[in-house]
Amino acid sequence: MSFPLLTATAALPAIGAIATAAVPAARRTAAKWLALLVSLATLALAVVVLVRFDPDGDRYQLTESHSWIKDFGVRYELGVDGIAVALIALTALLIPFVILAGWHDADPLETHSSRWRPTQGFFALILGVEAMVIISFEATDVFLFYIFFEAMLIPMYFLIGGFGDRAHAGSDEHAAAQRSYAAVKFLLYNLAGGLIMLAAVIGLYVVAGNFSLQEIAEARANGSLDMATNTERWLFLGFFFAFAVKAPLWPLHTWLPNAMGESTAPVAVLITAVVDKVGTFAMLRFCLQLFPEASKWATPVILVLALISIVYGALLAVGQRDIKRLVAYASISHFGFIIMGIFAMTSQGQSGATLYMVNHGISTAALMLVAGFLITRRGSRLIADYGGVQKVAPVLAGTFLIGSLATLSLPGLAPFVSEFLVLIGTFARYPVIGIIATFGIVLAALYTLVLYQRTMTGPVKPEVSAMPDLKVRELVVVAPLIALLIFLGVYPKPLTDIVNPAVKQTMSDVHKKDPKPEVEAAK
Repeated sequence: MSFPLLTATAALPAIGAIATAAVPAARRTAAKWLALLVSLATLALAVVVLVRFDPDGDRYQLTESHSWIKDFGVRYELGVDGIAVALIALTALLIPFVILAGWHDADPLETHSSRWRPTQGFFALILGVEAMVIISFEATDVFLFYIFFEAMLIPMYFLIGGFGDRAHAGSDEHAAAQRSYAAVKFLLYNLAGGLIMLAAVIGLYVVAGNFSLQEIAEARANGSLDMATNTERWLFLGFFFAFAVKAPLWPLHTWLPNAMGESTAPVAVLITAVVDKVGTFAMLRFCLQLFPEASKWATPVILVLALISIVYGALLAVGQRDIKRLVAYASISHFGFIIMGIFAMTSQGQSGATLYMVNHGISTAALMLVAGFLITRRGSRLIADYGGVQKVAPVLAGTFLIGSLATLSLPGLAPFVSEFLVLIGTFARYPVIGIIATFGIVLAALYTLVLYQRTMTGPVKPEVSAMPDLKVRELVVVAPLIALLIFLGVYPKPLTDIVNPAVKQTMSDVHKKDPKPEVEAAK
C-alpha cells in the first residue's frame, strides 16, 4: 500500500499538539521549539503534496479510502484537487509564522502558579487547529468533513477566550469579560451554522444513500440520482448557511470583529487567514458540486449579499479607531470579493476567488502580524495612540506599509491579480454588480492609507519615541511574507497552473460556460 501522504499531513500536527501539551510545565521553551519543528515538518509534507500533485491529472489525487462506519455508509475518504492543494500549502506555510509571532504571547504572568501551563496549551491548540483545517481541505466524505468542520471550533474557542490580547484597554476583569464574550459569540454563531448543516447532511444521506462526494457528484452527473428541485434547494441552503457563517458573509459576520479584536495577533491571523478559508473553499467543493442547480438558483441573492459585504465591510473599516478591528472589517470586505468570484460562475471569477483565498491569507498575515508587533510595543490597539513611528522604527513602518498596500490590492502585489480576475469574471456576466464592487477598492485605499498616515507619519508622539524596530525573530516572520506578496504579484503563474484545471471542472459541474464577449461584427 502506498504511503498515506494526506493522512500524514493532517496527523503530524495532531500528534505534535498532543506532544506539545505533554511537555512539563517548567520547560516552556522546549514546548515552543517542539511546536515550531512540528509545523515545519508539516510544511515539508505539504510541499511534497504540492510536488506530487499533477494539475493535468485526475480531479482528485493522492486519494485514500477506508471503511469507517459501515452501517451508515461513512468512509474515511481523502483526496485533493488543485484548490485544496493551494489552501493546504497556505495553511502549512502560515502556521510556523503564527508560532514564531506568538513566541511570547502565552508566557505566564508572574502571579501564576508554576504548575499552570499556558504556553504548552497555546501552541498545542494552534497545532490542533492546523490538523483539523488540513483534513477539512482533504476530506471527500461529507460526514468526515462535517466532523472536522465543527471540531475546529473547540480549540479556536479556547484560543480566543483563554489567550486574549494583553493590550486591551481597561481592567483585567473587563478584558476577560470581553474575551469571554467574543469567544462565546464565535462559538454560538458557528455552532448554529453547523447544526443547520448537520440537518442538511442527514437529508443528503436520506436522498443519496451515502456520504461520498465523488459518488454523489457522479450520480448527479449521469442522471442516476435525481433530486427534487425543492429538496436540492433546501439542502443547498443548509450547507451554504454554515459556510457563510464561517466565511463570514454579511449579515452573519458580526462575530469576526469581536473575535479578532480580542485575540492575540497570531490567533487573529489563524482565524481570518486559515480557519475562515474553510468556508469559502467548501462553497466551491460542496455547494457547487453537490447542488449545481440550486447554486445557480441562489446566485442573484448571494451576489447581492457579497456586494453588501464588500461595501459595508469597507465603510466600517474606514470608521474604525481600533487597528485590529479595522483589519477585521477589511477582511469582511475581502471575503465578499471571494464569494462574489465563486458565484459569478465564470472561470476568471472562480480562479480569482481561489487566488484571493491564498493571497488574502498572505497579505492579512503580513499586515496583522506587523500590527501585532506594533501593538505589543505600545500596549494599545487605538490608532490615535500612535504617530511618527516611521521616524523611530523605519523597518517596522516599511513592512506595515507593504502589508497595507497589499490589502488595497496595489498592482505588483499578489492580491491585485486576484481582485482583478474576480472583477473581470463578475463583470462578464453581471456588469452592474462588477461596477458597484469597484467602490470597495476605492474605500480600501482610503482606510489603509489613512491607517498608515495616522500611525506612521506626522510628529513623533512621546509614547512611541523610544519604540524599538523589528527584531531578528520578527523579521524572520515578516520578510518571507513580504517576499511572497511581491513574487506572486509579479509572477502568479505557479498558482494559476495549479488551480485553473480544478476551476474548469467546477464550471463543468454547474454546466456553465464563460460568456462570449459581445463584439460588434465588422462591417
